[in-house]
Amino acid sequence: MSFDQIIGQEEAKQRLSAELEQGRVPHALMLAGPEGCGALPLAIAFAQRLLGNTPMAEALSHPDLHFAFPIYKKYGSQKPTYCNDFLKEWRQLCLTTPYFGLAEWMEACGAENQQLLIYGDESDAISHKLSLKSSQGGYKVAIIWLAEKMNATCANKLLKLLEEPPSQTVFLLVCEKPEELLSTIRSRTQIIELPPLPERTIQHADTPLFFELFVQLMRLSYARKVKEMKQWADSLASMGRERQKNFLMYAQQMLRENFIYNFHRQEQLNRMSADESQFAVRFAPFINERNVIGIMDELSLAARDIEANAAPKIVFFDFALKMIVLIKNR
Repeated sequence: MSFDQIIGQEEAKQRLSAELEQGRVPHALMLAGPEGCGALPLAIAFAQRLLGNTPMAEALSHPDLHFAFPIYKKYGSQKPTYCNDFLKEWRQLCLTTPYFGLAEWMEACGAENQQLLIYGDESDAISHKLSLKSSQGGYKVAIIWLAEKMNATCANKLLKLLEEPPSQTVFLLVCEKPEELLSTIRSRTQIIELPPLPERTIQHADTPLFFELFVQLMRLSYARKVKEMKQWADSLASMGRERQKNFLMYAQQMLRENFIYNFHRQEQLNRMSADESQFAVRFAPFINERNVIGIMDELSLAARDIEANAAPKIVFFDFALKMIVLIKNR
């Protein structure tokens, strides 16, 4: 992930780039901002630059890149539970949906309604990993996501690490509520505050992805590929709820544009990009008086359910199945 792929946050990107270029990288940085601001993607992108943007770093499997994040104790296990036990799910979510929040992580790791924390055992694991010599001879980077979720034992042990950090080690703490961290930890980190992303910025950045998802659904629905439609629903479910709602709004806009396209008044009424217009040439005839209201109603119902915190996998798969019938009604 490059800085160019990070939505907004130009001031923070310039600051981090300058520190890296001038060789002034602090041993502990805190990226603090609300959910969805891009703090975690920014931390990952910076870590990858510190590690030379190698293929291993890009795949989040670099031996000198370490993660800590909230987890739950596995039921019935008498052994300590570590973040490494959830590393497969963590990497997949980071690579596919880097702007996720706690709710999406809970679903991805199967936490259900369990409380997620960063436990004291994890700080011992981090200390051990960072005490080892760098495998590549450069930086060792530890990203701690939602550092405010550390329990008291973990926080106090991390404080000692920050006071006497191992050589060539950079700690990147990602926080949504930094005020819940120990003040002594905050005082030992260089804090970069990230503002919320403007809604228009988010929508503009998501448009290419939403277009791809919309095209996928319509083609899969027409071909009645139920297995692939389930995968499509799972992909959308891994996004944050705000992005899910924005996708549903985008889908409604695309239906409107394709319905109007049939009246051959594109220049006066259509507001589609070149890619969207090209797709509409063949797709628009499938959106007509017999199904446009039905599809719009289903999109509205899906948006209502997402707003009410219904399970997104069920909501989107149910909508996709209904599209099989509606898209054929031409």
